Amino acid sequence: MGVVIRTAGEGDRDLIVRLLDEAFHDDPVSGWVFPDVQDRRAHHPMLMAAFTDIVFGAGRIDVTEDGSACALWLSVPDGDPHRGDDAEDDGPARVRKAVDPGNERIELISRLTAGIHPSGRAHEYLWMIGVAPGRQGEGLGTALMESVLDRCDREGTAAYLEASSARSRTLYERLGFALCGSALRLPDGPEMWPMWREPASRTA
Repeated sequence: MGVVIRTAGEGDRDLIVRLLDEAFHDDPVSGWVFPDVQDRRAHHPMLMAAFTDIVFGAGRIDVTEDGSACALWLSVPDGDPHRGDDAEDDGPARVRKAVDPGNERIELISRLTAGIHPSGRAHEYLWMIGVAPGRQGEGLGTALMESVLDRCDREGTAAYLEASSARSRTLYERLGFALCGSALRLPDGPEMWPMWREPASRTA
C-alpha cells in the first residue's frame, strides 16, 4: 500500500516540531549548532519550532498520514531568495533571539546557507525533511519528496536543498539532485552540500 501524504495544518504544529526534533537531534549540523548535549536537549526543540512556524507562514508542510515523516517546502520566486537578510532585524537574528540569544551559531547557520543558495530562477526549496528514527529506511522520505518532484517535473520547476549528511546526499542523488557549487564547511564543523535538480522534462 502506498504512503498517504497530506498537507499539515496549524493543528499539526506540535507533531511536526516533535518529529523534527527527534529526526534531527543527532544530525551532524544540529550537533554543530548545539555541541553540548544538555543544551541541545533544551534548545533544539525551540529551533525546530521556529523553523516550523516560518514554513507554516511562508510555505507548505507535507506529512504522512500516520505522522511518521514530514517535509518543509518553500516556493522561491525568481531573484534573490534571501532579500532583506542584511536588515538589522532580519530572520536569522530573530530566530537566534527567540531560541537562544547567546548561541551565535543559530544565526550563523542561516547566513551561511543563504550565502550558497542559488538565485535567479524560481524553484522549490526543501528546507527540511524528517523521518521518525524508528521509521527510517522505509521509503517515507522518498515518498514525501517524489510527491513534490513529480509536480516539479510536470510544471517545469527546479528544486534545491542542502544535504546535511553523506547518507542523505546519496538519497538525493538517486532522486535526480546534483551538487551545485562547492560544499559548505561549517567552521570547525561538518560539511553541507548544496544540491540542485532540474525538472525531468528539461533533462530528457
